[in-house]
Amino acid sequence: MTLFEILAVAAPVAEAPSRLDPVKLFLDASIVVQLVMIGLILASIWTWTIIVSFSIKMAGVARGNAGFEKEFWEADEPERLIGNRGRPDNPSARVAAAGLTELRRSAKNGVRDRDGTRQRLALAMEGQVAVEADTLANRLNFLATTGSVAPFVGLFGTVWGIMESFFQIGVQQNSSLAVVAPGISEALFATAIGLFAAIPAVIAYNRFSHRVNGFEAKLQRFADRVHAQISRELERG
Repeated sequence: MTLFEILAVAAPVAEAPSRLDPVKLFLDASIVVQLVMIGLILASIWTWTIIVSFSIKMAGVARGNAGFEKEFWEADEPERLIGNRGRPDNPSARVAAAGLTELRRSAKNGVRDRDGTRQRLALAMEGQVAVEADTLANRLNFLATTGSVAPFVGLFGTVWGIMESFFQIGVQQNSSLAVVAPGISEALFATAIGLFAAIPAVIAYNRFSHRVNGFEAKLQRFADRVHAQISRELERG
């Protein structure tokens, strides 16, 4: 037995990894696939930031609206309630302020056309309701975009990684799994990250859109009640 054969027998056999190592897959990937992964990871982080912040914001808005509406209907003079608060600090207050501001403008020189005044009041408050809903839903566009685009960005990284694997087959003149498997694993990891970013974004977007629609409907019902109250006062006048 030669010396080289003895050393080969004595050398410890390297243990094959028993599970996937995401960090190693990232480090071994090509620069293009790494950039795709980094972009998807950043999108995922921003998605979860929006999810947490939006949940907190919606809870705060709901509490603020409930408190204001209770005070509004219990107050003898709602106009003074809004005036004492200065700038309205929640959507319900801003909707009521829009209606009362339009009422003051219409009654500045005396109310001559009650029906026209009622229509202007309704339009003013409906417009403010739409503004409040749009303001809340503004950041949800990123969730929709991430949910739609992230899988395709991950797929781009996958396609690029598989192209690299086929390139290595041509360079090494070897089509064994030992040559192509690492590159394909790294490529598929990009798709996995894309799905990891997209799935929470889609679920959160659908859930939050439903909550915004419910919030808008509730705000519209409050506006209708304010409009009915002002209409009764116009009839008395």
